[in-house]
Amino acid sequence: MTARVDGPGTAASPVVVVGGSFAGLATALALAGHGFRVRILERSAPPPEGPVAEAAGLWDRPTVPQSDHSHILTSLGVRVLRRSAPWLLEKAMAEGARLLDITEAAPVAGPREPADYDLVALAARRTLLELLLYRAVRDLPGVTLDHGTTVRSLLFDPPRSRVTGVVTEHGKRLPARFVVDATGRRAASLSWLADAGIPVGEDLMAPTRLRCFSRFYRLSTHGYALPGPLNRGNAAGGIWDHYAAVVHPADNGTFAISIGAPTGDTGTHPLRTTAGFTAAARLSPYVAPFADERIATPLTGIRAITTPPNILRSTARPGRWQVAGLLPVGEAACVTDPLYGRGMSLALQHAFALAELLASYPEAGAAQSERAVRIADRIHRPWFEQAVHDSRARARLWGARAENTAPPPVPPVASGRPALAEVASGAVGDTTLWRGLVRILMGLNTPAEILDSADFRARVRAARAAGDAPTGLLPPTRAELLSALGTGGRD
Repeated sequence: MTARVDGPGTAASPVVVVGGSFAGLATALALAGHGFRVRILERSAPPPEGPVAEAAGLWDRPTVPQSDHSHILTSLGVRVLRRSAPWLLEKAMAEGARLLDITEAAPVAGPREPADYDLVALAARRTLLELLLYRAVRDLPGVTLDHGTTVRSLLFDPPRSRVTGVVTEHGKRLPARFVVDATGRRAASLSWLADAGIPVGEDLMAPTRLRCFSRFYRLSTHGYALPGPLNRGNAAGGIWDHYAAVVHPADNGTFAISIGAPTGDTGTHPLRTTAGFTAAARLSPYVAPFADERIATPLTGIRAITTPPNILRSTARPGRWQVAGLLPVGEAACVTDPLYGRGMSLALQHAFALAELLASYPEAGAAQSERAVRIADRIHRPWFEQAVHDSRARARLWGARAENTAPPPVPPVASGRPALAEVASGAVGDTTLWRGLVRILMGLNTPAEILDSADFRARVRAARAAGDAPTGLLPPTRAELLSALGTGGRD
């Protein structure tokens, strides 16, 4: 394909955001707050109208397959909203979402610390939060939203060093001040650049080897009272040595049960059936009370998804020449293992940080591009590296349990850095370790900020020397799980 060449976009041109899902909408909101005109191009149909909670349940997202699985906004995402869009957080709570106090899951009761204010998570279906964001952005002056619009290529200035707009599938040329790639895991800008003959570099990639099965329910208890404790603070359940099962509370009495298993594990294939999924949920510690048919009514069938690999895009890494005026955001920059629920929160952080940068450096060029890449790298790389390690460790452990062998060791992310599983073991009886672990899991601190502290490492070593602490309820063995699924030893 021949690259299109146009004159440069001007300050009068809007910022074109390609992709009107969560990251694109958040970026548009942040940009509009800095006075930019924004045009969002979204290939899907508009969401349904009507009351928010009802419309959220009806919103079909074929272009966003992960949207109908469980999500939760971690403490990082809540902190971004509190600082940059508190009205959205308030609106979500008015529509039935609620803040979960993570400290209620602390292993040892004690006084709250000032930093505990941040240890909260927002329980809401992704569709509800995204619908509120959509309606807010749609109504902003200076923002236009085009549905049913697919971008096929880019426009460039004559030296082909700067993007000046996009071309739709129908050949319409749309000038742009900048182009933001918010196409999610597709990262469509890589294809646009390759089609134009511009080298894009190599992405960093590592598999997750995970498939997830999810089902949504609504509580039938009075006042939507939870039938059991949230032992993880924002969730109930666990990631165990051969599978994972977690309950994520959501808005208006809804919640999701999600069960994770290794890809290619034939013994767990029945998880895609109602009987198999329910049997596994009822065997799983902390999850079982939520699977009681007297407690909750199913709202959906079993939804299955094979998770994508961890990916850090070449366009989000320093050290490479970048085409000016083209800016990835959210999962177009980095994808991390969805089992750890970081996606929406990192997208919010990236969206508002990118908008602040563009307000400070409003001219497309080397200075803007270099800073944008550094921001993306600072936000995403720590979590990509941690996700690669955790995905590999989980896959090796689960594979070893299936084969009844010892799991091979996984090198630490950085020399001397303890694994999160080791911290979790010590955190059972040490609130300092627990707070550090939770601040990592909730995205408030990077792993390096917590795990590379000499004092923190010393506490981990002391906990290791003291021996194993009680770990709570035990999950079923693999044999017990397979038996309940009806596969027995046929795995």
